[in-house]
Amino acid sequence: MPVVLHWFLPTTGDSRSIVGVDDRGGRSTHTDPLSEQKLREPDIEYLIDVARAAERCGFTGVLTPTGTWCEDAWLTTAAIAQHTRTLKFLVAFRPGSLSPTLAAQMAATFQRISGGRLMLNIVTGGDAAEQQRFGDWLDKDQRYERTGEFLSVVRGAWNGPYDFDGKHYQVAGALAPRRFEQPPIYFGGSSPAALEVAAEHTDVYLTWGEPPAAVASKIAAVRALSSREIRFGIRLHVITRDTSEEAWAVARSMLDALTPEQIEKAQSSLGKADSVGQQRMLALHGGTLDGLEIYPNLWAGIGLVRPGAGTALVGSHTEVADRIAEYHDLGIDEFILSGYPHLEEAYHAGEGLIPELRRRNLLASSSSQEN
Repeated sequence: MPVVLHWFLPTTGDSRSIVGVDDRGGRSTHTDPLSEQKLREPDIEYLIDVARAAERCGFTGVLTPTGTWCEDAWLTTAAIAQHTRTLKFLVAFRPGSLSPTLAAQMAATFQRISGGRLMLNIVTGGDAAEQQRFGDWLDKDQRYERTGEFLSVVRGAWNGPYDFDGKHYQVAGALAPRRFEQPPIYFGGSSPAALEVAAEHTDVYLTWGEPPAAVASKIAAVRALSSREIRFGIRLHVITRDTSEEAWAVARSMLDALTPEQIEKAQSSLGKADSVGQQRMLALHGGTLDGLEIYPNLWAGIGLVRPGAGTALVGSHTEVADRIAEYHDLGIDEFILSGYPHLEEAYHAGEGLIPELRRRNLLASSSSQEN
């Protein structure tokens, strides 16, 4: 399959600096040392600008995150969909926060009002403290068990009426009325319990950006567990420029904006997460500034202060395209990229990286790329 590129909606706010962890365990943005301006608020006008830039530059869709630190993904994307034409929306949400039948109905409605532009990103949750803010007190394995049941009911309701009697959900006659195009389900997780759910339920398995050998191992593990055809995607930040020197200068400026105290505080907070994926991110850099280029053009500096995806592809457009091609050779078809700030970085990628991928005949055709 050809490469499919997605971008990211910064619904927690945006900046030229790295978005990291604040004192409450949520997201904050450090002051930009050049402009002394802090967070760009995630108001709807700015998010529409980012979405339109992604659509204009040739991205297929945008990931919209979920959590107590950002705007609601369903409401935000439903609003933005009215201001875009072809852009798809990868809406992240947590199974424990709403009923599966309601989620199935919401997805069906979104598909009808957007013209079939919804994709679903299922987030089981890897931070117990944040889960408890939603009233969710299950442990990690129980959360994945619930996710599996949740997805069974969602898919059942799409083809309902559907009855289900499980440990976490019991429904009778669940359905999503009227015909619609069923959205693909994206799902990520690194623990054995997560891989089992992925093998049984997901259309696209997502991993955070690790070195190619580690990614290949994950792909093999999911394939070994599943008898279904599953696609694979990767979540990465990107700093792509005309020259390698320019790109690495941007990366260094991001580090210069961080203090040792900020890094130490963030690492302490991130280290408490029970997410295997988060612990794998932390292991890539060990909390220090040494050896952050963990593979050619793969930089772990973002993860010093940011939860979740903590690596970036850094280099010239040609070098970044080389790494994308390398991951693609492993079986990765979908790339969810982002960069600070998301508006400007969408254009850096759209005007430099995407043409290079097209030149190599790697990029999937999309009507948005013709705009």
